[in-house]
Amino acid sequence: MMNDKMTHENHPSMTQTPHSPIRRIAMLSVHTCPLAMLGGKKTGGMNVYVRDYSLELSRRGIQVDVFTRSQDDCVPQVVHDLGENGRVIHIVAGPQKPIPVAQVGDYLDEFVQGVLTFARNAGIEYDVIHSHYWLSGLLAEKLRDAWHIPIVHMFHTLGHMKNRITDDPSQRAPQSRIDGEKHVMDIADRLIAATPAEEAQFQWLYRADMSKVITIPPGVDLERFHPIPGDVAKEAVGIPIQDKNIVFAGRIEPLKGIDTLLRAMALIQKCRPEAVKGVCVAIIGGDPWADDPDDEMKRLQAMRQELDIHNLVTFLGAKDQNVLPNYYAAAEMVIMPSHYESFGMVALEAMAMGTPVIASEVGGLAFLIKDGVNGFHVPTRDPEALAERIHTLLMDENCRAQLSRQAREHARQYAWPIIADRMLQMYAEVLGKKERNGNGNGRHENF
Repeated sequence: MMNDKMTHENHPSMTQTPHSPIRRIAMLSVHTCPLAMLGGKKTGGMNVYVRDYSLELSRRGIQVDVFTRSQDDCVPQVVHDLGENGRVIHIVAGPQKPIPVAQVGDYLDEFVQGVLTFARNAGIEYDVIHSHYWLSGLLAEKLRDAWHIPIVHMFHTLGHMKNRITDDPSQRAPQSRIDGEKHVMDIADRLIAATPAEEAQFQWLYRADMSKVITIPPGVDLERFHPIPGDVAKEAVGIPIQDKNIVFAGRIEPLKGIDTLLRAMALIQKCRPEAVKGVCVAIIGGDPWADDPDDEMKRLQAMRQELDIHNLVTFLGAKDQNVLPNYYAAAEMVIMPSHYESFGMVALEAMAMGTPVIASEVGGLAFLIKDGVNGFHVPTRDPEALAERIHTLLMDENCRAQLSRQAREHARQYAWPIIADRMLQMYAEVLGKKERNGNGNGRHENF
């Protein structure tokens, strides 16, 4: 449950930075860059989290260096796109091009040496390492050996949970990832769970030391994600003013459940065709125009044809994070039919803009969405239930308006200044504990 402190005024300019011993943070996101377009092959909520949290820290005068693997030799090594005090540092480790995540692990030692060399040449000392995803956690251990500072880690997604959900053997997380996640849980000084559900997964799937787990949800930038008049947003993205719009935004992969959305739209078109006149379903993510699209994109495009909804559904490809607010604001609803989400950043962003969300009752979405209050839950892999809820929001303007108001109000509790206050308090406690006792074990806390 949310802390009572979450009810205070949460505009960034109204929040003061608490006293903190933290002045410089090494943020690790080895396999994906926080500046990448949302919906790319390995870009999603984690990218948004790292970028927006780093921006909030930068606004407070805290120096943040986000280290990520260089995937393009035309991109400068240091990019100053995270505010006055934040930057992204691209480390050469392996080929400077996108590679499968499974191959990134082959270049961890090279990455570590690149980070150490950069910090040494710049004369930089960090106060804490904050790593994201299990591969970065393995890197953090090596850097701690050199720097002797604590590790705070956030997984964003868990291999064990992925394996419990997927039906496709090719989508299963390998044992090396499961073992790596367990190792990171053992060596980190503090583990951050996004929701109480993820906290429980740490305990019963990984037997984590719960004394060093704290539950702090991701935040949302209320200066970027705020209500925009629908006609203004539609004009900005080139959508006819009179049309109604349904949006999915995220990676194009089986676990996202996009096929359930397509089947739901086919059901509505068949049974209640009047409801989808002037309606467009926009799928944001992936590269639908690639010469050789990945298997899931090809499957979904073929399904669109088979279901005869090619005039109803359009694939827009990945979009820059800065243009997403207009797509959310131009939509009557955002759909998240995922089989698994550790949190659901897209849902939170849409809610902050006053766009109702229909989401599967799984993972973080079950925590974030209050059914019938700020959005709707549906069972996963249930196109009939999803179709019914989509039809309700298309046809019932009063329901849509009520959910919109309550979604905005709920999202205010997750403003980044509020979340950052808790993160900085946690950093200070971990650093203080490390200095006093020479270990990273802190007390268990719930956010």
